[in-house]
Amino acid sequence: MKYQVGDEILVLHSNEEGHIIEIMNDEMVMIEVRGVKFPAYMDQIDFPYFKRFTEKKLFPEKKAPQKIFVDQIPKEKIQKNDSKEDAGVWLNLIPKFNLDDFNDEVVDTLKIYLSNKTRIAYNFVYEQIAQGEIDFSISSTIAPFTDFYIHDIPFAVVNDSPQFAFDFSLVEQHKKKADHFEATVKIKPKQIFQKIEALKEDNKVTLDYELFKTYPDKVEDNHIAIDILRNAGYKVYDASKIKEHIPKARSVVDLHIEKIMDRHSHLTNAEIIHFQLTEFEKWFELAQLNHLPSLIIIHGVGTGKLKNEIHDLLKVKKGVKSFINQYSDFYGYGATEVFFQY
Repeated sequence: MKYQVGDEILVLHSNEEGHIIEIMNDEMVMIEVRGVKFPAYMDQIDFPYFKRFTEKKLFPEKKAPQKIFVDQIPKEKIQKNDSKEDAGVWLNLIPKFNLDDFNDEVVDTLKIYLSNKTRIAYNFVYEQIAQGEIDFSISSTIAPFTDFYIHDIPFAVVNDSPQFAFDFSLVEQHKKKADHFEATVKIKPKQIFQKIEALKEDNKVTLDYELFKTYPDKVEDNHIAIDILRNAGYKVYDASKIKEHIPKARSVVDLHIEKIMDRHSHLTNAEIIHFQLTEFEKWFELAQLNHLPSLIIIHGVGTGKLKNEIHDLLKVKKGVKSFINQYSDFYGYGATEVFFQY
């Protein structure tokens, strides 16, 4: 092995020096440069000794008066900072590879990073959820344009379709910005396997999931004139009569697409699932609003895609005491009954 933990290194593309903090596999290491930790391939780094020895030849000082040279330095720094463009906040997963008994390269763990590519500092609460249970949580702050290492998870956890839930808030509060913002990434086994294969083929390091592009504005109270809303085609009701316009809650909801809309033959499977889940959300909220003790959701049997999506949502929904999917004379295995607690 050419490198060891603690070795000083030179990042070839940026000419910056740092040191190795972890050997990830035979091709990659985790390095730290000026307080920032990130992975790098071994062919992207080198020992800094040759650079130090030849530094005067490779990087000669400018033949300019001292006063001009000093005056130029802050201008270059300001330009460098201004050149950073906000690119949102991301969840980064870094697969760590090992060799199995057959000398095949397999993923052993996933390293979880939060990447702040904006000029704003955020507080955040992070939870890793699997099978409806919180396996790990942490609260911290991430500075602008930095990466924050959260933790490692065994790759076997991917089989449980884990969720990575974040609750963000601004370190410096702003009256026009939201008090907090929630973002969740759910990983599915088949998708993660495909992404890792693509990552190896493209010679990339991380699996990237955007959490948000821009921190949202605060939702203001509705002070828009009623006439403007009506003229724009919106239905405006008297608040005292709002219950007259809310559909009555149902104890049984059929999510077959033909029950939701008449014309659906042109829809893709993904679009059908979207409409079915939207319908589910509507009747679920109405059931809770009306304090129904239970709700039967007819999703059919089919491939089980819709049922699995609904079960995943029920695991994290507030107010759900329990739910069951068992055989009944009316629906077979094509329905799930939800029991609420208030």
